[in-house]
Amino acid sequence: MTKKLINKRRLISFISTSLLTTLIITNTLCAEPIGAKNPPVTPNPILKQINDGLVSVSTAVIPSVVYIEVQADTKKNKKNESDSESDDMSKFFKFFNMPEDNSPRMGAGSGVIISSDGYIVTNNHVVDFASENGITVFTTDKKKYKGKVIGTDPLTDLAVIKIEAQNLQPAHLGNMDDIRIGELVIAVGNPMGLNSTVTQGIISAIGRGKLSPNSSEKSIENYVQTDAAINPGNSGGGLFNSEGSLIGINTLIASQTGSYIGYGFAIPVDLVKAVAEDLIDNGKINRGLIGVMISNVDEVFAKKLGMKEVYGALVQEIVKDGAAEKADILPMDVITELNGKKINTSNELQGFLALYRAGEKVNLKIIRDGKEIERTVTLKAMDKNESDDLTTNAGEDFQKPVEFEKLGIDVAPLTDAVKKQFNVDYGVYISGFNPYGQMAQRGLFAKGVIQKIDKQEIKSVKEFKKAIESKNSGDIVLMEIKYENRSQILAIELP
Repeated sequence: MTKKLINKRRLISFISTSLLTTLIITNTLCAEPIGAKNPPVTPNPILKQINDGLVSVSTAVIPSVVYIEVQADTKKNKKNESDSESDDMSKFFKFFNMPEDNSPRMGAGSGVIISSDGYIVTNNHVVDFASENGITVFTTDKKKYKGKVIGTDPLTDLAVIKIEAQNLQPAHLGNMDDIRIGELVIAVGNPMGLNSTVTQGIISAIGRGKLSPNSSEKSIENYVQTDAAINPGNSGGGLFNSEGSLIGINTLIASQTGSYIGYGFAIPVDLVKAVAEDLIDNGKINRGLIGVMISNVDEVFAKKLGMKEVYGALVQEIVKDGAAEKADILPMDVITELNGKKINTSNELQGFLALYRAGEKVNLKIIRDGKEIERTVTLKAMDKNESDDLTTNAGEDFQKPVEFEKLGIDVAPLTDAVKKQFNVDYGVYISGFNPYGQMAQRGLFAKGVIQKIDKQEIKSVKEFKKAIESKNSGDIVLMEIKYENRSQILAIELP
């Protein structure tokens, strides 16, 4: 092959390689870059401040929240199968940590550090079933500690545990007087094993009560409601405001599935502080009681009692030899203020009273027969023998009941057995009960004895009928009903 031909072939190869390289470079230069060059929006300064604020709060409070694992005690964890599992309410409001079948497994929850030397507040239901040495606490720096129960308070669902540690970061405890509906909050906890989870929302409402399936008349429920997402495992975790102050301990969710659907409830911080201090100081609660059974005032009651506003706690019953009896508080009194704080609901009254100890005095404003009066009450300690069981049993089958269809009840004369069962000397027995009737809608229970109408004693079915028929349509009557372990006052607007 001649030298000229070889050079020609080399030239052709060089030109081909150059063209290919040029083509590749050109295609590379012409390819579209991935992603836009700039963000589509210039951040709004106010929105950026809010975002930065939430980041700062979250970063600051996360170290104050711990993860709690609990080994359940088999004996403590056994429950009667007829308990609240079959109750529709228990399916709607679920506690977070214990498995539904109550099997002896590991439970989990959260807690909030309240002192640098290891005191932690959590929910009673998180540690209630713990076996001995069965509580393990994990801090955010991955350290593990054994937890010891210092004290519990089932009526508020709070507990204090202790770990042997120093230089922990305690939460700053806020002030409920500063809490406003609509303000931004964050919930911090360990839902579903996802440690140090932060969710954000607002305060949806204040003063929610009687939500737990384990509520009794003595349960203290004055919850802060939030739409910040909380799920199983958040129980005992913290609800914080925009300053990073603790304003509540998350305890309940409203759910048909057991998971978040939009509403959660936290125990307010003032109650948390009072209970925690009592448990740390004494290992038990020294709560002062006023000695009354109470309910909310509604529009019908307010109208009957001549009140211009619908608020306050209606005194249903006075505990014998209790603080209220000694202070001249009577059934049908409406408590409207406690030490200068307005009482909107019975839950609020319970929550405010829970801040005081036995022996302390409180000043009450009361509406009685349309007039405002004041009383000073010296709170008494809880009787150890007091029962929380307010369930009424079914009475006997009675002959010749009289039906009051528009009220939704049948009434019958008292027998000796019923007088003994309900500890009464007079009245008429509610022998029939329509759960969708007028009186049921007003809060009447199925079995009880109606003793008075508008403060007049009722001693027979004839007297009951006469008292009802003497009223006009639209009139409001007050009925006093006695159950086995409690009393009730109902305001009924006659159809």
